[in-house]
Amino acid sequence: MPSPTVDPARRPQTLGALRAAGWTGRTVKEELRANLLERLAAGRPIMSGIVGYDETVLPAIENAIVAGQDLVLLGERGQAKTRLARLLVGLLDEAIPVVRGGELNDDPLAPISPSAVAIVTQHGDDTPIDWLPRDRRYSEKLATPDITIADLIGEVDPIRVAEGRYLSDELTLHYGLIPRSNRGIFAMNELPDLAERIQVGLLNILEERDVQIRGFTVRLPLDLFVVASANPEDYTSRGRIITPLKDRLGSQIRTHYPRTLDHELAIVHQEKQRFSGDGEPAIVVPGFIEELLAELTHLARRSPEISQRSGVSVRVTVANAEVLEAAALRRAVRLGEAVAAPRVSDLGAVVASTVGKIELESVGDDAPEERVVERLITKALFATFGRRLDLDDLDDVVLAFEDGLVVETGERVPSREYVRWMAEIPGLHAAVRSLGTFDVTDGAEEPAVVASAVEFILEGLHLSRRINKDRSGSGGIVYRR
Repeated sequence: MPSPTVDPARRPQTLGALRAAGWTGRTVKEELRANLLERLAAGRPIMSGIVGYDETVLPAIENAIVAGQDLVLLGERGQAKTRLARLLVGLLDEAIPVVRGGELNDDPLAPISPSAVAIVTQHGDDTPIDWLPRDRRYSEKLATPDITIADLIGEVDPIRVAEGRYLSDELTLHYGLIPRSNRGIFAMNELPDLAERIQVGLLNILEERDVQIRGFTVRLPLDLFVVASANPEDYTSRGRIITPLKDRLGSQIRTHYPRTLDHELAIVHQEKQRFSGDGEPAIVVPGFIEELLAELTHLARRSPEISQRSGVSVRVTVANAEVLEAAALRRAVRLGEAVAAPRVSDLGAVVASTVGKIELESVGDDAPEERVVERLITKALFATFGRRLDLDDLDDVVLAFEDGLVVETGERVPSREYVRWMAEIPGLHAAVRSLGTFDVTDGAEEPAVVASAVEFILEGLHLSRRINKDRSGSGGIVYRR
């Protein structure tokens, strides 16, 4: 039993009371396994906030936990590897008993640190215990070249030596992060970046259980669940996981980017920052604009001009959504409108939020990133337009331009002008409505959203070579025959 009672106020506070309550310990892997199987039987979700992994990554993680294996999560940046590791904490028991004053989260029934052994020997059944909550049983370290064995495993503490202890006394040792993660989850991010000699030390303490610290050979029967992460590029280029360590880590699980636009957008809705202030215009993002942003990222992941070894993270879509909303808000404030909706004329803003998150395969132009992103934006808009609208339904709109219609759009044009065009241009009202821009309750149109739809339709017609566009002297876009 993980805990004799759910009520924290009634948990045993001494070793004797813990024994009397019938508490028996179990390893971290046994704990994770039992709690996972309990959730599966109850039909409860294993992890919250993870999108697109239900049929791929999560089943592999569940298999590894049930099999009692440590994990290596292998994937490009921005694939939720660290989040997956942190969410494993939710599968731990609510709290476990530890020896008060012990250094290594010692089990009161089987202490391993010299300090905890001494306390239990001195006090017996009166040994005081604390209850360690699950959120304090997770430790994480980012592998960097400057990490030392002392950081991970331990070192002689000169202050304890100065206090009068002999160097031969194990109580002079200050344990590192891994021993202090005993009875918990230890995560090492970007493991291949860890120097190979440090990986050897990691292998020793995780598998052989004895390690030398300044001449001490310390037997530490640590109880750990280890999760490592690695980027495939680093895995094969800058560094590597040494073979004996990789062999001990159990399951290697490949993560991936969202495979559908819906999954991409679900992550954006979950992760993007939200601000609100008194008197600010409300922000409404039409579905076709969101789809366009997701399409842009998916195209970037398939583009031969962009390095796929470093990846194109979902953070690109999140950042683009945030900056596009910011551009719409700025325009609405300047125009004095109560609602802000991103338009096609705002898409130039996402260049700045994209170029810093991609790497090109080669550099041949003065400013290649900007041009690559601009081409991808154009392709994304055309693809989204093709999914959302049928060109045959826009024949009346095209005929209006052939009869001499000229329309100038841009950030200086108020939304009410677009509403007027929608009413005057044959076929435009039906096209705007088909994009789902009207209020579903009363059918009323929001001018800011109508403006977004009209620009989307006009730009789609231009990319379909049905109408032309030019830059105006005022910085706007002129659509004509």
